Amino acid sequence: MTRQSATFDALSDPFGESRPVIARRHLQLLGGRFEFESNSHQILRLVESAYGDLPPHRLAPVAPKLRIKLVLGTALRSRSRSEPPPLAMLSGAGFLGGATDSSNLVIVSPPERSALVVMSPGMARFAYHARYEMIEFAVFTLAARAQGLVALHAACVSQGRQGLLLMGPSGSGKSTVALQCLLNGFEFLAEDGVFVAPHSMLATGVANFLHVRSDSVDWIERARDAAVIRRSPIIRRRSGVRKYEIDLRRPEYRLAARPPKIAAVIFLSSQSAGRRPLLRALAKSDLLRKLAAEQVYAANQPEWEVFVRNASRLNVFELRRGRHPREAVDALQTLMGAPAAGSR
Repeated sequence: MTRQSATFDALSDPFGESRPVIARRHLQLLGGRFEFESNSHQILRLVESAYGDLPPHRLAPVAPKLRIKLVLGTALRSRSRSEPPPLAMLSGAGFLGGATDSSNLVIVSPPERSALVVMSPGMARFAYHARYEMIEFAVFTLAARAQGLVALHAACVSQGRQGLLLMGPSGSGKSTVALQCLLNGFEFLAEDGVFVAPHSMLATGVANFLHVRSDSVDWIERARDAAVIRRSPIIRRRSGVRKYEIDLRRPEYRLAARPPKIAAVIFLSSQSAGRRPLLRALAKSDLLRKLAAEQVYAANQPEWEVFVRNASRLNVFELRRGRHPREAVDALQTLMGAPAAGSR
């Protein structure tokens, strides 16, 4: 391309709207039919590593079409150290904008069922943060807002078509209990983010990774299970906490093939059960109080009242800690009507 034609293109198409998409991927995810398109094979590989080979969940007869454009920015350089780098014009998913070489942004338009992610080359080198802080932000927000789902900070495991919501603040042991459930007969739906259709109470999530601290591995009874986890990559949270990132898309792990219907809500407690039963039934007033305290974001969404009304009809329990996390699995299996793992 000559300098003259490049100048002409910049003037006639400053946002690059006519530039061809070089990579595209379609995935059935969180009840929606997502189309990811990008100018970068590198970014599409991040999408594939996060969402490839997952069960295709559907919440309605017709899955909504959702579109995410992922743009890898250009490494621009200013001519002078005394001024910032110029904006590079960009477009995608119905949006027009501009970004510098250090800019990273996510814009979601639920009415248009589309989102735009702009990622700098520097950000793209940090695969963990690029996935969770940018791509997942767009996917989760778009799926929830476009379909009217309630986004919960919770884990979820299931058996058959019935699911259990596991709630509790960070550090309450959700990941440890979910890991033990995964290794002992339950199907896995989500570790930290569960999306519930409030009218049907069907739940969906992304069963791609499970993040556990090293002390959670000490409770695993089978040596081969512990060995798989210890070979997993270690990620570092923004808080500084280091965890194993276990890829769940392995033949030995059972992922929820379809959205389960929530059968009970379980609030994890740091209190020891002692000689008392691990599960303690809670009243409706306890449910409302705990939901309001632990689900602050969801409680401000339009679908919250419908969700709370239907959740109030479910069995609700507090799960105290036993001597071994496996005891929690036995209690949950009994709750689901299945024999405890230790009795088989």
